[in-house]
Parts: sequence; C-alpha cells; structure tokens
Amino acid sequence: MQITPRQRFIFRKNRTYSRPVWVFTLLLVLLANLFVFRGWAEGKVEPLFMPTATPTRTLNSYALEAKTYFDAGDLQRSIDAYQFAASIEPDDPALWYEMARIQAYSSNMMTTDAERVARLAEALASADRALELAPDNSMAHAVRAFVLDWNASYVEDPTTRQDMLNNAEQAAIRALQLDSTNALALAYYAEILIDQQNWTQAEQYIRQALERDDTLMDVHRVNAYVLESTRYYEDAILEYQRAVEINPALTFLYISIGANYRHLKQNDLALDYFAKAARINEQLGVNDPIPYLAIAKTYSQKGEFLSAVLNVRRALDINPSSPDIYGQLGIVYFKARNYEGAIPALQCAVYGCDAELSCEVRQCDPEAGPGLTIEGMPLTSNTLVYYYTYGSVLAGMHRPINNYCEEAMKVMQEVRDAYGSDPTVIAIIEPSEAICEGYGY
Repeated sequence: MQITPRQRFIFRKNRTYSRPVWVFTLLLVLLANLFVFRGWAEGKVEPLFMPTATPTRTLNSYALEAKTYFDAGDLQRSIDAYQFAASIEPDDPALWYEMARIQAYSSNMMTTDAERVARLAEALASADRALELAPDNSMAHAVRAFVLDWNASYVEDPTTRQDMLNNAEQAAIRALQLDSTNALALAYYAEILIDQQNWTQAEQYIRQALERDDTLMDVHRVNAYVLESTRYYEDAILEYQRAVEINPALTFLYISIGANYRHLKQNDLALDYFAKAARINEQLGVNDPIPYLAIAKTYSQKGEFLSAVLNVRRALDINPSSPDIYGQLGIVYFKARNYEGAIPALQCAVYGCDAELSCEVRQCDPEAGPGLTIEGMPLTSNTLVYYYTYGSVLAGMHRPINNYCEEAMKVMQEVRDAYGSDPTVIAIIEPSEAICEGYGY
C-alpha cells in the first residue's frame, strides 16, 4: 500500500516541540492580565469601554473665580460667579456672606437711589441667608452689620434709620462676641459708630482693627472713612491709597480719593483719580457712569461748564435711562446759566419725560432709533436739589406765552409740603414763589 503525503501526516506520531518565544509571550500576557485585574479591583484602572470622564469644576473654583473678578474690579461678574456657586452649594454660608459684601460695594456703581436701594436689599437678603445657615458664624454677623449700615443710608425716616443702625450695631457686637479678633467686625463696627456720630468710640475700634489685621482693604477703607468724616482729608487720602495698594482695581476707592482732593480744593489731583477710575473701567469693559459724573462735578466747581457738560453726556451715553444723570445735567446747565437747557433735563429727572424729550436732552442721533421714556424720581433728601432748582428755573423763565409758573408752583408746593419745617429749603423756594405770585399765581 502506498501512503499518500496526506495519509503520511495523519498517521505520523505526535511530537512535542519546544518554542521558547511563544512561551515567553504567553507569560507576558498572563502577567499583564493579572496586573490589570488587580488594578481594576483596587480602583486604579478603569474598565475598558467605559464612558470617558469629563472635567468637572469644583465649588472652590467658582468661589475663586468670584474673588478674582472682585480683585479685578468687575463686581457684577463677581456677584454672578457667587450666585452660580451658591446655586450649586446653597447651604454654604461663606458664599452668601461674601456675595452680600460685594453686592453692597457694587451699590457704589449705581446712579439712582432706587437702584442703590434695590442692590442693597439684595445684599441684605444674602446676608440674612448666611445667618440662617450659620447663626453662630462671626463673619456672617459682621457682614450683615456692614450691609445694614449701608442700607440705613437710604432710609428717609429718622426713626426707621436709627432702628436699622441699632440693628447693625447689635450684629457687629454679636460678631465680636463670637470672635473678638475679627478685624472686619471691628472695622464695620467703627463705620456704624461714625454713622451714629459716635466719633471717639469709632476711632478706638478702627485702631483695634488695624492692630488685628492691616492687610485688609476694608479695614483701610473704613479708617479712611473715619478720617474723612472727621475732616482729616489728607490722612483719609493716605488710607484710601493704602486700600488701593491692596485692591488696585476697585474704582470706588479712586472716586473716594478724588472726592477728598476736591474737599481740599486740589481739583487737578481729583480729576487725575477720577480719570484713573474711568480708565480701569474701560480696560475691564465695565460701563460705569460714576467716574464721568465725578469729573463733571469737579469741572463744574472749577467753572469749566463745557467740560462738565461733555462728561455728563458721556455718563448719559453709558446709562441713558437714569433720571439722576438727567438731573445732574440740568444742574450743570443751571450753573452755566443755560436755563433753557436746564428745564427739559430737570423735568426728566423730577417728573419724567417721553422718548422725544429725552432724546432732545441727550441730543440723540436720529438714526439710532427712538429715545427712552424716563421715569421721574420721587422727592427725597437726595433729589431735593433737582426739585427746587427745577421750580426756580421755571419761575425765572416764566413768560405769558409759556405759562411756566403753573408748573413751578406745583413743584414748589410739593417741596414745601415735604420740607416746610426746614428754614434753608424755604429760603430757597420763597423768591421763586414770589416771582410767580407777581404774575398772579
């Protein structure tokens, strides 16, 4: 029988072959599988085909972002970041009291009492939330004291205002009971004491705050405020400058320095600091009319009314819906004896005006679209000057063809009803009333 090659293969006796390379490779595979299995069991190695992990921001990163924006001078973005962080972790008291502090400071960027009051109300709500979460937290009480003090500045009723200041004082005292070394609590208490006209005690507390921690912007700001309130303007400037060294991008500090130079009649230096604030805002892309209004007021005091008008108009370009800025423009016109220009601007501030008149005051570009309807401001101690100036200009410009005295007497009667017990105010409006009475009104 002949065996074919195929059959020869079938009947061949099995033989064992030695293949070292294959054996070595098999051992490596087994060792690798053992290593991966152990890593997977210990959580060091992710199983295959699992979804790829995406980076997740931590709560601390949002808080750090908020602080960075504050240090950079962009207070609104700082507030936004804190609000987002608080939405992620609503039970963290530090987020709420830090946000409250910055909300209070941001009220410095508002141009009307209504806007400031609204922002300070937000700050108080944040401070209250922090205290609900941590009733024995010294910082929560300290910031609430600060916010209550600033809220009190916009309360017209003397009794209500004093009650709010008393509540602020109690919050500061509680903060110090919980932590007597809390430098911010000491500083905020000093600020409250100044607003209560308790000068001596305020100086004692701010000295303690400086001894505890002189690296805090708030401590130097309050010390400057104490010095400014006691008319030590040069010393106040030095303290505001120390605050600027700590937080160089906070424009409200530059505004305060400029205001103190203006008290000293050093208007050129005042203008320098107001201009610095404006430049910082431009660099940050922050639309803030306050520096331009400060510049305008300084030029107005110097008698340079054209420059004053240009800067108020710049402020109006930034915030064309603010009745307060219309009022400030009206005051500049009045001081420049441009009474015809003062009347519509002051009307927008006091009683409001339609889109056509507001556009006339702003000198709108006709191609830019319709103007804005402006809502007037109620009579308060901060808007009083707009009311009696409006009445005075109307009376002085009355002619039989325009009948301005009818409006003038309406304004001055409103002022008399609210401030009839103030001899200074009555002395201001009586000559205007006499003019209109001479016309039979």
